[in-house]
Amino acid sequence: MLKKLTICAFASLLLLPIPHASAEPNDLDEFRSKLSNEWLLVKNDRLRKIKTYARLEDGKRYRSFKVEASLEVSVDALARVLLDFENYTRWFWKTRESKLIRQNSPTEYIVYMVHDAPYGLPDRDTVIKGIIEPQAKNKPYVTLRVTATPDALPAKPPLVRMIAEEMTIKFTPTGDNQIEMTTEGYFDPGGVVPAWAANFVQRSAPYAVIVALQRMAQRPEYSKAKHPLPFPIYSYDNLP
Repeated sequence: MLKKLTICAFASLLLLPIPHASAEPNDLDEFRSKLSNEWLLVKNDRLRKIKTYARLEDGKRYRSFKVEASLEVSVDALARVLLDFENYTRWFWKTRESKLIRQNSPTEYIVYMVHDAPYGLPDRDTVIKGIIEPQAKNKPYVTLRVTATPDALPAKPPLVRMIAEEMTIKFTPTGDNQIEMTTEGYFDPGGVVPAWAANFVQRSAPYAVIVALQRMAQRPEYSKAKHPLPFPIYSYDNLP
């Protein structure tokens, strides 16, 4: 069965462990001073064709992120990775548990994940709802929308439940095994986490997750899989 996203997707990447002294305070102070409501380029990997951005938004404790990437995978393979929820532990940063709680429809899923936290901080868990908007006429891209549903399951102390997770992921076929992906998101890990630490993690995590996602989608169990998906997927050559 297919998995979420990040793009769960893509959502929980914000739970990554936080480095300690390697945070480079001077660099972080300079970076924070540049952030505003406009997107600021954080990383531009021309070799892998991945760009990451950050910005501050009014009323939010932590910064939002955006990723733009050109990936050498098919839409079909990418969808299979994102819907293979139990295997998020193989590629999603610091995820030690991931499972499908409920499938409400062929395009709506409730997923539970547990993430390792840095030393000295309690680990985090999250309950997310992923809604997939399939391709359609005049809409060549697949959209995955992820939101946190923290009250969907009882709390599991000593785990700290993430209180906010918003993410929109779009992937569009542009050629044979070529897609353009755009992800925008925000998370609040809940509890007490130093802002500089959470923001430092967000500076690196979105990039690392995209790299790992592409590697997974290129594996034969996803790229050559033939079992049907719960919704139609169209390649670049047969768009509706």
